[in-house]
Amino acid sequence: MSLASLGLTATQERLYRYLLRTARADLDTAAAELPMPGVREVAGELRALGLVDHALTAVTPAAAVDLLVRRRIEHTQRQLTELTLAWDVLTELSEEHRSGRPVQMVEHMPDGPSVTRRMAGLLTDDPGELMHLKAKALFGGRGYQVNRFKGLLARGLRSRTLFSAHALDDPEQEPYARSLNELGDLHRVTTEPVRHLAVVNRSVAFVQADPADATAGALQIRQPGAVAMLADVFDGMWARARDLDDLPLSPIEQQVLHALTSHDTDEAAARSLNVSVRKFRTHVADLMSRLGAGTRFQAALRAKERGWL
Repeated sequence: MSLASLGLTATQERLYRYLLRTARADLDTAAAELPMPGVREVAGELRALGLVDHALTAVTPAAAVDLLVRRRIEHTQRQLTELTLAWDVLTELSEEHRSGRPVQMVEHMPDGPSVTRRMAGLLTDDPGELMHLKAKALFGGRGYQVNRFKGLLARGLRSRTLFSAHALDDPEQEPYARSLNELGDLHRVTTEPVRHLAVVNRSVAFVQADPADATAGALQIRQPGAVAMLADVFDGMWARARDLDDLPLSPIEQQVLHALTSHDTDEAAARSLNVSVRKFRTHVADLMSRLGAGTRFQAALRAKERGWL
């Protein structure tokens, strides 16, 4: 029986079944035996779906079917949510009929704090889904207070944040993004041009009023067609973006990785980079944490699997 009904493509299913029956497989062997061009991309898709881990170990069939069924249910729920937009239109038409004036489908909000308060109110009433596109993961004014946001996530908020790859030049950005990612606010990085956008429950969108002037406030949009289009734009960018674990190595990480695999001692590796042994070991610990490795040997294997060596 095919898994297509649960949302898997034919190539994703072939690779999952192969990894399920082949312990400790590697991608080069899989590509040759299946055969399958683009096997690394397909493996990345399976990792994003949660069907395999970074060691290419497939989850059990029961876990895989459970994950896929849950994704299909969520997709169906989103479709039903779109259908409920008809009731929003009915409400707006009824208000126009009652008041004799047009309902304000687009509202100008004067500044960031007013947008934050409005979004917080909407999510407090209904912690459904939040899509957030922004230039940086971390701003000076963080918008939501972390504890308040944790509470929304605990209540079931599904949150996705997409931020610009340019922000990674700031060393504070990636650790902050990872900390929120662990809380359930999923983060990805995009190389596409970024305009600030937030979509709440696929029914209300917030965009910067003037792209050239960050002080001009924002527009709150309730028009269903416009909100649906903006949500589709976000979904497309999200699909093309990269997970935090799939980001390319920074120059110093690349140097540390090669030094780690080229020298027998930390002292020799540190000398090759012209850094102290203590600093080198700190870099190694950070690299192992990023790779999810418990030993340096395991880190080297996982780096090779990702094509970093």
